[in-house]
Amino acid sequence: MNAGARLALYGAGVVAAFGVAFGIAAAVAPDDVAADWQQGSEMEDHGQGHEPTDATATTSVASALKGLALSIDGFVLSPIEAPGFVGEAGTLSFEIQDAAGDAVTEYTTAHDRDLHLIIARSDGTRFQHVHPHLDESTGTWSLPWEWAEAGTYRVFADFTPAGEAASGLTLSRTVQVAGAFTPVVAEPSRVDEVDGFTVSLDGDLVAGSSSDLAITVSRDGQPVTTLEPYLGAFGHLVALRDGDLAFLHVHAEGEEPQQGETAGPEIVFVAEAPTAGRYLLYLDFQVDGVVHTAEFVVDAGHGGDAADDESEPHSDDAH
Repeated sequence: MNAGARLALYGAGVVAAFGVAFGIAAAVAPDDVAADWQQGSEMEDHGQGHEPTDATATTSVASALKGLALSIDGFVLSPIEAPGFVGEAGTLSFEIQDAAGDAVTEYTTAHDRDLHLIIARSDGTRFQHVHPHLDESTGTWSLPWEWAEAGTYRVFADFTPAGEAASGLTLSRTVQVAGAFTPVVAEPSRVDEVDGFTVSLDGDLVAGSSSDLAITVSRDGQPVTTLEPYLGAFGHLVALRDGDLAFLHVHAEGEEPQQGETAGPEIVFVAEAPTAGRYLLYLDFQVDGVVHTAEFVVDAGHGGDAADDESEPHSDDAH
């Protein structure tokens, strides 16, 4: 892949929102994991500036890893109101509250939206990336909602407060949906068949090192060159990692596409895995005005070790 091809294609910032053990609403990362992330992360240290105790150390780790906390820098994600049972139609709603407990009503637009909501079950299935509506009179975000399956779900709110110096924040909570379910065990997969498209991932994740992930889209054996801008990019990538709740932005190659511009078949992202382990990747891409989601499972190895994944399509049941 030459540099021109890379510059011609642009992907949205990679969001890595990492998985949690079933039924667990919060987790504390080991010291070595936290150290790796704090060394490699581009996000700010949101600590309070005092000597760490066990409690403040946990808060500091949660802030540094992003996605571990329901409160950062005085901003709080309120409890999530949502249907409690599978098949129950209703509304999912919440607020982002400030240090005074007031609902926030002003935001800075990022990736074409004021807030991105990412929801996935604790085993990484039932992934959705959606954009609720803000009632500016009350500060309540909401959208119609119905759960397809039972389980413990993690809800991530990704947003940037208003203000020139404001930086992006990611807050999260868990939601319990009543009913029995059988967890899905993720198996390595670098090829997905979705809505008539074949989507392939090339490149390895290596702990502590940046690497290119090239994703190629084809249909009926032919390369797709009509990828359209979606959320200010030709693709938006989200990754979940088994075992914790970290959330990481990784820069994508290229410049932001112009409206009406198309690209393909390849989208390139630059990713850095904080540690070795299994990662679940989700790509949103748009063709003919319709957004599709492809899913992959990749094992990140230690430096110098290549991941050895099977390139097999996974079941559409995960969508």
